[in-house]
Amino acid sequence: MDYRSAGVDIDAATKALAKVREHARSTNQPGTLSDIGSFGGLFRLDTERYRRPVLVASADGVGTKLKLAFETGRHTSVGYDLVSHCINDILVQGARPLFFLDYLAMGKLDGDVAADVVAGMAEACREFGLSLLGGETAEMPGFYNAGEYDVAGTIIGVVEEERIIDGKTASPGDRLWAIGSWGLHTNGYSLARKIMFEQEGLSASSRVEALDATVADVLLAKHRCYLPELEPLLDSGSIHALAHITGGGLTDNIPRVLPDGCGVRVDLSSLRPLPVFRYLMEKGEVAVSEMLRTFNMGVGMVVIAREDPGIADSWLIGEVVDGQGVEYEGAL
Repeated sequence: MDYRSAGVDIDAATKALAKVREHARSTNQPGTLSDIGSFGGLFRLDTERYRRPVLVASADGVGTKLKLAFETGRHTSVGYDLVSHCINDILVQGARPLFFLDYLAMGKLDGDVAADVVAGMAEACREFGLSLLGGETAEMPGFYNAGEYDVAGTIIGVVEEERIIDGKTASPGDRLWAIGSWGLHTNGYSLARKIMFEQEGLSASSRVEALDATVADVLLAKHRCYLPELEPLLDSGSIHALAHITGGGLTDNIPRVLPDGCGVRVDLSSLRPLPVFRYLMEKGEVAVSEMLRTFNMGVGMVVIAREDPGIADSWLIGEVVDGQGVEYEGAL
């Protein structure tokens, strides 16, 4: 017997690495010192730019949105989503991204699928100026079903210590500005799939008139990255806190960036839910409170500041108040 007969093909892994290498190389930044295939990635921090640099790290995955990729064969979008999500997570602390590492695991390695996923990551890395420094592609026979995989990523960014955004300066009287999402982003898919596929009997290729699109197009909409809108403001000191609206929705994510004694009041009538959220709420008979804690409801990032930050497509949705948690008023 040999390793291939047990389900692991090292030659296939080598071929897959060759396919992803060029995607990764296309993201190289001035600090990139190593190539894909090394045991570790090397990156030189520009210490002339920062007086007291603080590294910020985060790791995340895409969740059950992957099932849409399996069904449709559209794998580049989830790679893009992963990078965007991770950038947003460190952006809320004022960090600019430096480099990204990925982990891709399959039951049986498919070099074309792996290349598509990495191509999506590379697209986002090029767009937002960070290096795809390396990662791991694992073949795990018997662990994943045929055609399935999991993908996760780790991002490293940097912020000047005095420019860290930690919410400590937020106080009652600050206001909340929303920046819109492009869809579900990477959260709430278990509920969305239950409503659309199990209850409504739809498939990924079904066209939904109320959404003027196919289910696949709606559910695979990219996770928006907010670096272009927020980077010009990171050094201004005007932003008191940022909340990336992911799992837990507005209800759980806004309070986590505020100091003790501060809560928020959100005007539901100011929200701008995308049609997909209205559809899911009505078809699934989902309570408003559940929608607000499961989905982003059309808000991908919340900016907390005293004055209008001047972001082109942002709008006012509430304010910081004495108390804790999120208080909702008005109606959707």
